[in-house]
Order: sequence, then C-alpha cells, then structure tokens
Amino acid sequence: MDILKLIGGNLLAVAFVTGTQTAHAEFKRFSVSAGWLHVMPQGKANPFNINTAVANGTTAKVGAISTAAFMKSIDPNATLSTGENAKEVLDMVFSHPVDENGNQQQSVGQLLGLVDENDMVSPDITGTATIKGLEQWEAQGSGLEADDVDTLGLMFNYYINENVSLQLIGGIPPKVDIKGKGEINAPLSGFANPEGLAALVIGDKLDLLQDIPITNLGNKSKAATVRAWTPALEAQYQFGKAGVNKFRPYVGAGIMYSRFSNIKLNDQINSDLVAAGHMIQNVLDNNAGAALDGKTSSANPYVRVKATDAIAPIVSLGATYDITPNWYAVGSVSYAKLNNRANIDVIDSKTGKQLIHASTKVDIDPLITYLGVGYRF
Repeated sequence: MDILKLIGGNLLAVAFVTGTQTAHAEFKRFSVSAGWLHVMPQGKANPFNINTAVANGTTAKVGAISTAAFMKSIDPNATLSTGENAKEVLDMVFSHPVDENGNQQQSVGQLLGLVDENDMVSPDITGTATIKGLEQWEAQGSGLEADDVDTLGLMFNYYINENVSLQLIGGIPPKVDIKGKGEINAPLSGFANPEGLAALVIGDKLDLLQDIPITNLGNKSKAATVRAWTPALEAQYQFGKAGVNKFRPYVGAGIMYSRFSNIKLNDQINSDLVAAGHMIQNVLDNNAGAALDGKTSSANPYVRVKATDAIAPIVSLGATYDITPNWYAVGSVSYAKLNNRANIDVIDSKTGKQLIHASTKVDIDPLITYLGVGYRF
C-alpha cells in the first residue's frame, strides 16, 4: 500500500510540473490593443533663421515714399550736416501747422516742393538707399511649438517568447495645432543719399535704421495645423509569467518615425509673408520707397511651407493586466527625443525666384500616455 501511495504521489507531482510547464509554454504569439493616446510635446520654441534675396550693400533707388514711411526708416541717432537730430528737424519740415481756426496748413516740405499734396516725398529728390540687414538674420524670441493632441492609438505585438516582444505603435494620424511664438521683424539698416533740394535740406547722407514688422506669430490662436504621422517600433521586455501573473509590467525601447503632411498656415500669417515678399521684390525693382510703404510689387509671391521627416529614439514604461486569458487592459508612458525643421519660403510664381527663406528647428519631444484594451491570439 505504501508503495502505491508513493507511486501515486510521484505521478501527481509529475502531472503538476508538466501542467505548469505547459501553461508557461502556451503564451499567445500575437496581441492587439486600441485605446486613448494622449501626446504632450515638451519642446520649446527655437528662433527662426531668415534669408532674403536682398544682399547686404544692395543699392536701390528710393522713388516716391510717404513722409510717414520715410520718418520711420531714419536712425533715431542720425544727424544732419548742421549736427542737429535728423528726425527732429524733418518732423518740423513734414508736419502740418494748424491755424487759429483749427484748419491744417501746408507743411514746410510742401511749401519747398519736397512733398506733394498727398504727403509723398518726390522721387526726383529721394535719391538712392544702400541697404543692409535684410540678407540674413535670426528672429530672437520667435519659433513654433506643437500643442497637445489626443487620438485613437493602436498597438500590435509579436511575442518572440513569453517575455520578449516586438511592438508596432500607431493610430489615427491626428491634426496638430502649431502655436507661434514672438514677432518677426526685418532689421533694416544702411543709409540714404538724397538728391537736389533734399540734399541741401537733409544732407547728402542720412543713416537708416528700422525694425520693419513682418508678422506676429504670438498673437494668433495657432500659427498652423499639420497632420502628424508618427509610427514607432519597439522591442519590449515584459516581467512575470504568461498565464500566471495577471499584472505584468514592461519596459521598451525603439525608434519613432515622424512625417508631417497637410500643413496649413494661418491665413493672416500667410498674407503677412506675401506682403513681405512684395517688399523684397520692390527693393530688387529699384523701388525701396514702395517697399517701405508696403505696396505691391512686380512679383506674384506665394508661401510654401514644408516640414522635414525625422527619426527619433523612444522609450516606454507600461503594464498589462489580464481580464481573461485573452482580454487585457494596458497602460503606458513613452518619451521620444523628436525634432525636425520647418521651412517657410516666399517664392515669386512668375520667375520661380526665392524671395524669402525662413527655417526653424521644432523640438517636439513628446511625452505619450496610452490607455487601452487588448486581445491576445
């Protein structure tokens, strides 16, 4: 009897061990989950680097120019040949006195024939301007940042063994709002060489200095919208045993690929950049006065916006919880060191000439949270 008990006990032990090993071995090769994917970009704006077709030292005829635009372009520290402050003297020349009845009188400039009845300085006396500062500059305090976004996430896993798997992370590509930061101004400098009577009043050289407003990125609710495609592939290690531990944390590391399509620039920013294209073309057309007055040029500018593709490392920390042998809940937090470049070009459609090129690094660096429900098969 004791021998039978011993044999029976051994058989039960063997059966238990065998059954346990079988349970461990019968893990599912594939799993898929769907859920809420929340993306929180952590990157900060980087300044735009801007180039235009106006090389430093370009000399252009000024042509007709309004007294207002002319005054704005003068260096506040510029002096006349007499040593007087140029802006103070010219303000008196261009301003309109008012008589005792409140009626506006002609300005000294109009009486001298420097200015017409519309307060436009005559192109016969404006001479030329030698322009600097527009060839290249960095717009400090400007840049772009991606906003938070939510979408449907999809995760596909292939298990090499019960602990190691490969995961493809995807989802519905969301439309992302891009926020703008700061203002962009063109740092005009150089000097003007008036002619004729203007040279007698002003002198033969007048220093120029003006930050010409191009566009304000920061006062818009969004600077642009884009469609973001950011699939990722990770190798993951999951702790615990399949079929034994319901709660199984995991860690993962891999690469993320990003592509941004359907980029739409804010309408007002687009209009501002078109106007800037006209400004550059007016200078190239020997019509610097029209450039400073914001007039249209011989060009037909349009704006083209592109974002570069990028590949970035990604790491994840997450866990699954078995609801049934097949169904499970999953949650994770991921971080990708992701950045790319946004390039904005203003091009003359008539000639194909690039009038303005602006580029900025966009640090996205997303922190990604995911909550979903999955099925193993």
